[in-house]
Amino acid sequence: MKTSVALLAAASLAAIATPAAAQDDTAGGFWVGAIGGFDSSGAGSTVDDDSTQDNDQSIEGFGYGVQAGYDVNLGRAVLGLEAEYSDSTAKTEFDDGDFEGFGFGSVAAGRDLYVGARVGTMLSPNAMVYAKAGYTNAKYEVLANDGTTDYTADIDTDGYRLGAGLEYGLSSNAFVKVEYRYSNYSDAELDFEGDAPDAGSFEIDTDRHQIMAGVGFRF
Repeated sequence: MKTSVALLAAASLAAIATPAAAQDDTAGGFWVGAIGGFDSSGAGSTVDDDSTQDNDQSIEGFGYGVQAGYDVNLGRAVLGLEAEYSDSTAKTEFDDGDFEGFGFGSVAAGRDLYVGARVGTMLSPNAMVYAKAGYTNAKYEVLANDGTTDYTADIDTDGYRLGAGLEYGLSSNAFVKVEYRYSNYSDAELDFEGDAPDAGSFEIDTDRHQIMAGVGFRF
């Protein structure tokens, strides 16, 4: 009887420990995932002011995208590279006839490309907290009208992204995460439609704040 109880207890402990150990062993390698959440762009500190309404406005919407990366598990520490393609529903709005500006005029957020690195610390076999940093290239679609004709152009922007998040393993190869990201775009150029030549580069100051949740799978 005592032997049976001991074997049952050992089997129970093994069943509890196995998922945690499996997650710890597979915290490295290739992974892919999808993200979605709150996305907001607005004027940066060098152009934000109270005297010009358009400079103070921001655009908010739902951001969504896909990610891929590779992590190296060093035990308690995890180092990784990641890339992301995302888009957003954020755009200027007309409410009750009043235009909600963005500094550039009528604007809709476009695609955003990101590549960077992250470093994480394992809080437990299943949970990791991490920080990230890298390069981001985002487009904002500018809309204009001279009374008879619509004109469109893309503001092609370059900047950097900083962020931090928490990742939790659901199994040996599935995980969920939530992260905050701050991006700042400082260099830009206008990309016109058709055969019109693109405008030369110019300086901007645009901040972007995002709170994203995601799900992913490791290979």
